Amino acid sequence: MTGSVGLYIMKKIQKRGVKLEKLIEKSCLDFTAALASKAPVPGGGGAAALAGALGTALGTMAANFTAGKKKYAAYEADIQVILQKTARIQNRLLALVDEDAEAFAPLSAAYAIPKDAPERAEVLEAAALKACQAPLEMAALCGEAVGLLEELLEKGSVLLLSDVGCGALLCGAALESAALNVFINTGTLQNREQAHAVEAEVDALREQYVPKAAAIAETVRRRVRKEG
Repeated sequence: MTGSVGLYIMKKIQKRGVKLEKLIEKSCLDFTAALASKAPVPGGGGAAALAGALGTALGTMAANFTAGKKKYAAYEADIQVILQKTARIQNRLLALVDEDAEAFAPLSAAYAIPKDAPERAEVLEAAALKACQAPLEMAALCGEAVGLLEELLEKGSVLLLSDVGCGALLCGAALESAALNVFINTGTLQNREQAHAVEAEVDALREQYVPKAAAIAETVRRRVRKEG
């Protein structure tokens, strides 16, 4: 986003009195109430990031219960690496709850610019592209989390098997949800080449990790029901 465009948007936000608060610091009850309200944020993007963080946290829990156990000593080094990675992913996804909300204000301000204003197209294009960034990162992080949960399926404590499956389903759903939040914004971009490039990046993540998340959950289902 250029300096002039960014300055224009910030003036619009200030004029409209938009006040941003840390959504992730709300209680579960307050966050859910805010999500259900007429407030523009949090929305699908924030919900996707939170779902991905919860799914990743289940992986962290499974790794924590595995770490230090004699039965899984052969995997101890791998489990420690998983713990480091899931902590990073989880924290970043939580931060993206607010970053996604923060990107909405400039986009909303851009849409409010009169249609005959000469700067509208440039401002709207920049704001829409900016709004793609948080959900795009969410999708990538959720995919990474699915890969770690797949590893935990084989290396984690069997006592946490169902949690690994639940984590995979949450991360897979969060990835798909984040993708929808990318597509709603790429659909408005005038630069179609750039739009298609962003969409292709998201589709690649969907194709790689969503089926993998479902396969993890199916494996867990078979194992807990002792079907093989």
